[in-house]
Amino acid sequence: MAYCPKRLLSIVIVILTIMLNLAPALARDWPQIIAAARGQTVYFNGWGGSEVINRYISWAAGQVNQRYGITVKHVKVADIGDVVSRILAEKSGGRTSGGSVDLMWINGENFHAMKDNGLLLPPYTQMFPNYRLVDTENKVSTLFDFTVPVDNQESPWGMAQLVFLYDSEVVNDPPSTMAELLEFCKDHKGRFSYPAPPDFYGTTFIKQALLELTGERTLLYKPVDIGKFDQVTAPLWVFLDALHPHLWRGGKAQPKSAPEMKRLLADREIFISLSFNPAEASNAIATGELPESIRTYVHEGGTIGNTHFLAIPFNSSAQEGAMVLADFLLSPEAQARKSDPSIWGDPTVLALAKLSPEQRTLFDTIPLGVATLSPEELGPVILEPHASWVTAIEKEWLRRYSK
Repeated sequence: MAYCPKRLLSIVIVILTIMLNLAPALARDWPQIIAAARGQTVYFNGWGGSEVINRYISWAAGQVNQRYGITVKHVKVADIGDVVSRILAEKSGGRTSGGSVDLMWINGENFHAMKDNGLLLPPYTQMFPNYRLVDTENKVSTLFDFTVPVDNQESPWGMAQLVFLYDSEVVNDPPSTMAELLEFCKDHKGRFSYPAPPDFYGTTFIKQALLELTGERTLLYKPVDIGKFDQVTAPLWVFLDALHPHLWRGGKAQPKSAPEMKRLLADREIFISLSFNPAEASNAIATGELPESIRTYVHEGGTIGNTHFLAIPFNSSAQEGAMVLADFLLSPEAQARKSDPSIWGDPTVLALAKLSPEQRTLFDTIPLGVATLSPEELGPVILEPHASWVTAIEKEWLRRYSK
């Protein structure tokens, strides 16, 4: 076929048009994005099961409406996986623009599915003015969502991190490693337990133990190698074999859930419990669920944590508005408000050292509650292992210890 400049130019124009239709917001600078966002309606899909969180989202919606002229509609869903399926169906049906979802609350397997199926807007969070304040150095889970690189395709929103709760009236010096916890349990028989996997809290505890005890931690961040499974996990089973006889009820029964753990701690049947919300102890003290003597601690070297994110689908109808909303939710003002236990108590993704003195004051004045650790006290976050390891570990745990 003969060379045709006009034909080549036409092809280039078509390609550029497709790229701009897929992500028009990415072709502009931030002031242009703010200008384009005015008057847009953002359909924000997220879990709606907490009135505390719903009120916070309503507050944020009011703020972006006043400041940027954006209308936010909170679409409350029970399972964000259903939203992922809907977006996938839209793509399969050829709906590459005008999608029904503009911003979504997401992490874990749902993010993996969105990324694998090309359902996310091309990288964009590096454009956010507030993204430079994210603590990507110490909170590495802001960069890896359950071992999958985020690649600027979702915006960090909040943190979750394993903490241990203890009764300070009966425990003076709580253990700070799994080895110390074993010694504590030997000295205080029956005063600690954890829910049986696959309960989330139980699985989190054994993941933390494995990460602390194994000498092969790097392998846990790759798909499970069955040939090396016994070698990698051997220290975990040695630890649990030694621990279980000293657990609540001699390890012959285990709490069924986090609420039952909280009740056992309140009744002093156990002296140490655990949570994945660093503010839970203070919140439970405020509601009378736990006594005022309960305090919180973490292990040396950090504890397992993850980040929950906001993502923009590839076919969002209001890309600019979704970006402005996501950036506002990263602002020190919004992050500090979210961190307040009286409002939500969700830990910030920001690095306080990166804030100005005025911005830092927003966090310094938060009444954390007597049992809530500061961001500095929470220490480093340990990344979650690859999901395939978790499945294999749960299966082996059930084989060994289920009654």
